[in-house]
Amino acid sequence: MLLMVPQRVRIKNRVLACANVIIRKGATVREVADIMGVPKSTVFVDMTQRLPIMNKDLFQQVRKVMEYNKGVRHIRGGDSTRELFAKRVQGDEE
Repeated sequence: MLLMVPQRVRIKNRVLACANVIIRKGATVREVADIMGVPKSTVFVDMTQRLPIMNKDLFQQVRKVMEYNKGVRHIRGGDSTRELFAKRVQGDEE
């Protein structure tokens, strides 16, 4: 028999699960969205609006990871571009 879980309980569980993934893996919002199967905007709203109301201590930990990820995203973007061009060069040489 399938038990119906109220929507607010599902949301609360999702928020806590997303927060734990961010803290444990240092994951980005995009990575968490892929793992949880929800849009990036949902993860962002969950972490910035819902989590502070639910658990301020957990929010502080998540905020530190999110601020770090925001601070290094330009580096990740450069790495991705470098890898893309390296693959293209290898493809041209073959």
